Amino acid sequence: MGHKYVVLGAGRQGVAAAYDLAVFGQANAIRLLDINLAVAQAGAARLNHLLGKQVATAFEVNAGDAAAVAPHLDGATGLISSVHYTFNVEMTKLAIAKKVHMIDFGGNTEVVREQLALDADASAAGVTIVPDCGMGPGLNISLGTYVMSLVEVPEEVLIWDGGLPQDPQAPWNYVSTFNLGGLTNEYDGNACFIRDGKVTPVPCFSEYEVLEFPEPLGRLEAFVTSGGLSTSPWTFEGRLKRLENKTLRYPGHVAQFKAFSDLGLLGLDPIDVAGQKVVPRDVFHALLAPQICRDEVRDVCVMRVKGIGRTKGQRAEALIEIVDRYDEKTGFTAMQRLTGWHGSILLIAAVNNMVRRGVVSVELALPGKTIVTECKRRGFSMTETVTVGI
Repeated sequence: MGHKYVVLGAGRQGVAAAYDLAVFGQANAIRLLDINLAVAQAGAARLNHLLGKQVATAFEVNAGDAAAVAPHLDGATGLISSVHYTFNVEMTKLAIAKKVHMIDFGGNTEVVREQLALDADASAAGVTIVPDCGMGPGLNISLGTYVMSLVEVPEEVLIWDGGLPQDPQAPWNYVSTFNLGGLTNEYDGNACFIRDGKVTPVPCFSEYEVLEFPEPLGRLEAFVTSGGLSTSPWTFEGRLKRLENKTLRYPGHVAQFKAFSDLGLLGLDPIDVAGQKVVPRDVFHALLAPQICRDEVRDVCVMRVKGIGRTKGQRAEALIEIVDRYDEKTGFTAMQRLTGWHGSILLIAAVNNMVRRGVVSVELALPGKTIVTECKRRGFSMTETVTVGI
């Protein structure tokens, strides 16, 4: 029996998720909805070409108009929201009303809290909603729960992840592999970690460190960014002594972007410039986008997750690492694969009754072992070690 899926937002991550639904989710029909019909049509044509059959169709729909989205959910099994997080509460309500399972690619923990408040409604409707899927938040948290399962008494979970160009070019040595607004949002404010067993705010760009990875990655710098752990710090507060997630970049990135932040270019409050009100972040985006945004990106994504605790009374460490690269066969970037496919894994699991009904946070939706198994089915390169008695 096949399923009808709806993907709202036919950009990079949405199309990658749709592809995975077609390959692993028994999709017999996928509707790509986008405010730009040409984008939706290009996405549908690409999918049908890759799949060698007509599965995807394109429609022009504004995500801000729930009434326009609603008819497309008639008879659908699952919905992926691949649009800005500001639409996700309304889409969650619509999915519940239409009795359609849903995941989204999130990006804002407060929005996720609003969605979680609809848990009883979703449960009563018999549907599953999993917010904040993707690479991070999303897969990073799933792998965090996995390393916790490999240690009898987990105490600390340390996560490092990042998306990078395979061929870095000066002066930026960086190419944006997802929405630029999402990038600057991560670079502003505080992250929430667990320190000494309690949820603790930690400033962005702080706690700088340098890590070594196998060539050609080599030395990468790691630093604090916001939002990467979603609701997991509150879920694991009191259970873990330490939980943190740092972003990885090529050396020099922190010095550049912290200077922009210190200058105020990430600010959202309008300032007066020659008698005109200007939002600093809008100016920053306008100047930065031509420098680091590309139509075609050959990238590499890396994720290292370490669990520390005790097994049989001895210190124990569990480590899992993923390195994924742009796929020449499909043309999907590593960021598309790690983001889109994590979301589709969760939606397929929801459709197949593997996740409880209701609105479920990503850290509680599926066991980490299940996520790892599904990632391996999709060909991700993963290494894993467990050491006891260090």
